[in-house]
Amino acid sequence: MQFVAFERAKQGTGASRRLRNTGRAPGIVFGGNTAPATIELDHNALWHALKKEAFHASILDMELGGKVEKVLLRDVQYHPYKPQVLHVDFQRVDEKTRLRKKVPLHFKGEETSPAVKVDKCLVNHIMTEIEIECLATQLPEFIEVDLSAVEKGATLHTGDIKLPKGVKFVTHGRKDLTIATVVEPVEEVIAAPVAAAADDKKGKKKK
Repeated sequence: MQFVAFERAKQGTGASRRLRNTGRAPGIVFGGNTAPATIELDHNALWHALKKEAFHASILDMELGGKVEKVLLRDVQYHPYKPQVLHVDFQRVDEKTRLRKKVPLHFKGEETSPAVKVDKCLVNHIMTEIEIECLATQLPEFIEVDLSAVEKGATLHTGDIKLPKGVKFVTHGRKDLTIATVVEPVEEVIAAPVAAAADDKKGKKKK
């Protein structure tokens, strides 16, 4: 994905506030062999871009001052209740940049798996994203999780996932993280209606 950024001359809280009032969003780009640069972006264009998954988990082409640089979205600060971006951070990357980044998990094949199709089980997605480590040029937009072969009672761990070349999970000391579990359907027990009290005879009085 490509987006356009503009050099930002004025800095500070007041300058950023005035910038936002004109429909712009302040930001910064850092990393590489170049000094950090303060930037500004069209707020509406940025807001719509942030709704796209790829903008968060892929290498972006940032056009700044007539030059295109490879960058990665690192942080976004939102207004606590307004639909407004307060600040955005980007990191310059190249083929030598090694990074850690959370990427989304895309589950597929759930409906056709034996667990769901045959045994009518439910698949509980324990994780929807996971942290990985790789070179910037190897960063995948998402990690695919194939559920087409899961059976009743199964549990899927990170060790069961085939990763792209050069990519590894960051588990922070934990051996094998649980990604999804198969939950058996709960059978509803319908209580039989209570019989009318002894054919409604015991509660009746003879006249």
